[in-house]
Amino acid sequence: MQIRVSGLNGRLFMRALIGVAFSAAATLASAQTTVTLNQSAPQVVSATVRGGSYANKNNQSLLATRASDNLEYERRALLKFDTQNTIPAGSSVTSALLTVTVKTGSADATRSIGAYQVTTSWAETEVTWNNRRTAESWTTAGGDLGSRLASATVGNAAGTKVTFDVTALVKEAVAGHLGTSRYTRIALLDLDGSTSDSYREYYLPTDSNTAVRPVLKVTFGSATASAPAPSPTVTGSTLKVLQWNTHHNGVRSDGVLDTAGLMKWVAKINADIISLNEVERYGSGGYIDAPVVMSNMLKQYTGKTWYYRFATLSGQATGVGDLILSRFPIDSSAIQLLSGGRSANNVNINVNGRTITFASTHLNPDSSSYRLKEIGELTAWSKAFPEQRIIAGDFNAGSTSTETATMKQTYYDSWGVAQANGTAVAYAGNTAGNTRNSRIDYIYYSHGASLLVLKGSQVFDTRDANGVTPSDHKPLMSTFTVK
Repeated sequence: MQIRVSGLNGRLFMRALIGVAFSAAATLASAQTTVTLNQSAPQVVSATVRGGSYANKNNQSLLATRASDNLEYERRALLKFDTQNTIPAGSSVTSALLTVTVKTGSADATRSIGAYQVTTSWAETEVTWNNRRTAESWTTAGGDLGSRLASATVGNAAGTKVTFDVTALVKEAVAGHLGTSRYTRIALLDLDGSTSDSYREYYLPTDSNTAVRPVLKVTFGSATASAPAPSPTVTGSTLKVLQWNTHHNGVRSDGVLDTAGLMKWVAKINADIISLNEVERYGSGGYIDAPVVMSNMLKQYTGKTWYYRFATLSGQATGVGDLILSRFPIDSSAIQLLSGGRSANNVNINVNGRTITFASTHLNPDSSSYRLKEIGELTAWSKAFPEQRIIAGDFNAGSTSTETATMKQTYYDSWGVAQANGTAVAYAGNTAGNTRNSRIDYIYYSHGASLLVLKGSQVFDTRDANGVTPSDHKPLMSTFTVK
């Protein structure tokens, strides 16, 4: 149907349309709100944590950063902003900028400071290097850090203002995607090398001069404001996959066997399906039936039922091998012996009505030619199983090796994809995501796995207050949506 508009009525009609357009624009403009959070508690709180002999001391009277190889001198600045009670739930955050002001600085003229998400809650009057609250320890001493949100070069002159773009974090916090609390928690860390001249002190939220206090400026729209249609989103079930070499049932970096400590960490990571290497059934790692012991421990620590399959490298009943733990029932399983005295352990599970083929392996540590042969055997064998296919394991090969390039001909390296997408999370000092001396642990998913959508990958910092880790490898987790 055509509508013709002419003469006076046409002019009135056009003015009406223009009026509607201006009204809509005004509605959208009025829906945009900027809040400035710079008032002291409860709106903004802060603390500084420090290791060594200060590891159990709370310090709210200082906000500082310093880099040091000695935890006695390292300092991390913690900030918490009340975005829960100041920004309506469901608001669409378009900008969030954190600004701090330097109060004093030591001789180093510039330092690179990173702003990180703090993933667990903490109390400003109780937080220390070891504990986020009294009697509640951090998962990782020094603070449970998530993604690095931004970094900036910070001078040492008093009055220097430094701004970090933390929009991504505030969006997630306000949307309620980070848990029941919608507070925004941030840590500032010095990213440069250790030196006594790296000290930076910042003005506190309690400073009498509001112009120098830490400030979070957030611009958002109301939950009901008109907005462009969102891009299509993927719906489905989440599948969290963990890969970890346990170093003979949990031999710590200080040489102490602590299987329980290792499995407590596995429980904290909260994956859905798990690949563990160097698991020993009646071997040197405590001479226990480790698959049984580990699955029972995980049930104890999580309160969930876990299903498991274990395969030794040799195919014998006892020895060292690969353990798969799954919170989903295992529909079928298989074992394949590979060259070089290695094997692959495979299970099929059902997630969101889809069959997931999941394999765990540990390739030869000494020979590239053996590893290449094993990869050929592994990928050929896996073709017999249905998509969607995931292979996790310790491949004993770096990210730029021929072995990795060969795997990537038919499989995606989840950490590499996440890095390219900006969804890879590591921690200060290990932004490359190394799982040992380099990146040798992988979670691969096949090129044909069209129903698996990678959401992100993370390498966890498992050091305790003394720098001891539960294994000589670091755990890697990749999260998928199963469509």
